[in-house]
Formats: sequence, C-alpha cells, structure tokens
Amino acid sequence: MMKKKGFHLFDAVLMSVVVIMVVESVAPAAAIGPSQFFWWIFLLIFFFLPYGLISSELGTAYTGDGGLYDWVKEAFGVRWGGRLAWLYWINYPIWMSSLAVLFSQVIGTLLHTNMNIWVSMIIQLAFVWTVVILGNKPISESKWILNLAAFAKIFIIVALSVLGIYIAATKGIANDLSFGNLLPKANVSSLSNLSVIIFNFLGFEVVATMSGDMDNPKKQIPQAIVYGGILIALLYLLSAFGVGVAIPADKLSPSSGLLDSFILMIGHMNWFVILIGIFFLYTLASEMVSWALGVNVVAEYAAKDGALPKIFGREDKNHMPVGAGYLNGIVASILVVISPFIPNQDIFWAFFSLNVVALLLSYSMMFPAFIKLRKTEPDIARPFKVPGNKLVVSLMTWIPEILLIITIILTIVPLNGSKTEISGKMPILIGTIITILIGEVIVQVTQNRKDI
Repeated sequence: MMKKKGFHLFDAVLMSVVVIMVVESVAPAAAIGPSQFFWWIFLLIFFFLPYGLISSELGTAYTGDGGLYDWVKEAFGVRWGGRLAWLYWINYPIWMSSLAVLFSQVIGTLLHTNMNIWVSMIIQLAFVWTVVILGNKPISESKWILNLAAFAKIFIIVALSVLGIYIAATKGIANDLSFGNLLPKANVSSLSNLSVIIFNFLGFEVVATMSGDMDNPKKQIPQAIVYGGILIALLYLLSAFGVGVAIPADKLSPSSGLLDSFILMIGHMNWFVILIGIFFLYTLASEMVSWALGVNVVAEYAAKDGALPKIFGREDKNHMPVGAGYLNGIVASILVVISPFIPNQDIFWAFFSLNVVALLLSYSMMFPAFIKLRKTEPDIARPFKVPGNKLVVSLMTWIPEILLIITIILTIVPLNGSKTEISGKMPILIGTIITILIGEVIVQVTQNRKDI
C-alpha cells in the first residue's frame, strides 16, 4: 500500500496564504490614497484572477518540480528558462535582506530603543541564517511553521480591519472617500506604488512546485489556488479598507510598516501592538521559509538542467536544494552588511523595490509562455483548463502581461524628472540593469560550458 504524502489540500491552501499574503506591504499600498480601493479591485479582476487560472492550468499540465522554469523553458528554450530562473532566484535574497532590515527595525520599535549598527546587523544576520536553515528542511517537516504563520497573518489582517472600522465608526473616516477620490489618479507617485499591489498577488506557482509532496496534485493544485485565492482576496480587501478608513493617506509612505499602522490607529504603543509585533516578526521569517521551498527548488531544477551553474543544484542527504539555500544566505548577508553604508538610508524600500522588479520581470515571461504552449502543445493533457474561447484566453493572457510591463516601467523609470523621483528610482533602475547583466553573463557562461 502506497504511503500517503504529508502535504494535503488544507496545507496547500494555508501555504498559499503564507506565500502570497504579504502583510508588510499593506501600508505602502494604502499610501496610494483612496484610489487604492479602485486599484485593488481592478487588479484582482484583471491580474489576480487570470494569473491564478493560468497558474492552475500550467501547474496541472506540467507537474514537474520546476514550476515557472519548466513552463518558460518548454515554451522558449533553456536559455530563456535560465534567465527566468536567475531573476526568480535573485529576487529572493534581495527580499530576504530587506525583511532582515525590517525585522530589526520592528524589534527596535517594540523595545523602544535605537539599536546601533552592529547590534542591528547581528539581528539581521541571525534572521537570514535562521531562514536559510529552516528553508533547507523538507516541506513535511516545515508545514507546521507555515500553517501557524497563515493563522498569524489572518489574525493580523482581521485585527487591522476590525480596529480600522471601529476607529472610522467612532472618530470618523480619515480620508475623503467621495466618488472622485476613489477614481485612479494619473500622477506618477501614485502609479509607481502599483507594483506593491501586483507583488502582493504573486506566488501561486510556489504551491505548484510542491506537487511532488501532494497526494493528488492535479486535483489539489487548482483547488488550493481557488480556495486560497478567494481567502487572500477577501483578506487584502479587508486590510485595505481598515487602513484606508482609519489612517490619513498623507501619514503613510511607501516605507511605512505594518506596526506603524497599528500605532497610528491606537495612538501609542500598548500590549496589543506588542502582540501584533511578535506575530508580525514570526510571519516575516515564515514568509521567507515558504518562498525558499519554492525558489530553491526552481533554482536547483534549472541547475540540473544546465541552465544555471552547478552550485545551485547541490543537495543534502534529504535531497533538499542546499546549494541555492546557502547562496541565498551569502548574498543576503552581503547586502545586510553593506546596507548601512548605502547613501540612501531608506534601505527597506530600496531593497524591496529592487526585489519587486526582479520578481515582476520573471513573471513577465509566464504569460507569453502560457499562450505559446497552448498553440504548440495542444495535445498535452490539461486536467484544469482556463475557460473561454480564443479571444477570452488572449485577453486573460495579454492584459496581465501589459499591466506587468507598465508597472515595471513606472517603478524604475523617472518619468516626471523631479529630484525626488530621480533619487528614488535611479538606484532601482541601475540595480535592475546590473541584475539583468549579471544574470545574462551567468546564463551564457553556463550554456557555453554545457555545449563544450
């Protein structure tokens, strides 16, 4: 009798919440102002929905552990798969370093202390390597960490929503929610923050990379994406409403943190804010662990396929991708060590923006891959298929793709020429170009060695 695997539908749904639900970016999204409600609903319909459906089709038709890499490689070849794998992987250590910085900042806020550089750095390095060690464990051993994190995120979001609604009901709504203000504003500062909302919706394919640990992946993957997607959409809308009605938008900024939102609502630090802070610290670490389980597998898979250097493909005795895992720790540690010496001291947002762009660039390959595979491999069994005729499928492919490209441009290109925008975006633009060039060199060198 075949032994049942340890990763079930319930775990997959909760994992989708942990992976996709990015609670630390709720406040930056709310900094857009009242028009954030329009953008949440617009992007839920025109990005999140088609993205979830397409991930379900690809994840059940191509059930290997390569996830996004498999889909892009199958459509466009190994070199494009390597480019995808590089961007998908490099976003992770950049993100981890930004959350390490945020982790130490939250601890400092909870303890009412301004930690010196070296104490902060020790805490940040401890965060990085704790995540690396836990991320190198099999999913069956780590799922309890992720399940608890899902409940912690749900608690935080519900608390944020209930508190926001209570404050709005007792003290009045903090922002002008008239129809005109709810409509999108065509200014660069607001539109530049849209990348945060799209970033909040990404991660379904991480669930697909867990197919090898599922009892029935062809059934469980689309179920997890549907159930998890509905839950995530509701939680995001609740959190957006809670922050939007209770906190004036001008008191928030792209670098505002979750804890800042609670302190602004309550007016001071108290036991409840401390409790939220502890939960938040736990979700930051568990969020990174959940992404490691997907990102490292993709990098390892690509390395074994000859698309990335062999070091990414190294495994331990449990067949876990420790090569990619330890590289995560090394890169993130370097970024943490140099971060205090970067002239732009808004480190969290600088790192976070670069990681967002790298991840969005990797997803920009997914939608064209989907439409091409529909045409070139029509006979592949698709247990779940995106519904609709050719026109509907084309719209569900190209609308999200166009939104991704526009969002990337708005995030990295200084469009209005102001000093603020140039100083804020030029480091991200330069970092993006360097990241792409390094990836291109790595992919080309790897391919040339493979061809010898």
